[in-house]
Amino acid sequence: MARECIAVVTDDGQRVAAHFGRASAFVVFVVEDGRIVARETRQKPTVPHNHEHTPEAIRARMQRMVEPVADCQVLIAGGMGRPAYTRLTEQGYRVYLASGSVDEVVQAYLEGRLQSDLRRLHEPHGHHGHRHAHGAH
Repeated sequence: MARECIAVVTDDGQRVAAHFGRASAFVVFVVEDGRIVARETRQKPTVPHNHEHTPEAIRARMQRMVEPVADCQVLIAGGMGRPAYTRLTEQGYRVYLASGSVDEVVQAYLEGRLQSDLRRLHEPHGHHGHRHAHGAH
């Protein structure tokens, strides 16, 4: 029996959250032989966003954020920073960047038609919801 666990980043349990790092929860689906057999919401730890982008700092933040979904193989988010994306894929997650309702994206994944939109990646020092003082990082 093929078993898979899919984690979808969300704030409200209904829609895919736009930003992985700021989302408050995961909706987790357990799939056996292509059918959803369980669904639950798991809280996502709040990890302060900072601008330390060393490999060690990124690894530590990512480890804390994904602890609740360590049993999952697939992670779906509306967007995330490139360092987070790289780290998650290195850890073996199949990461999809997509928008829509949680149920729609999971169904699309199960049907093999979910496309990951890599334009939803943001660079570490790019504009993503806050501004930096000129010359400061």
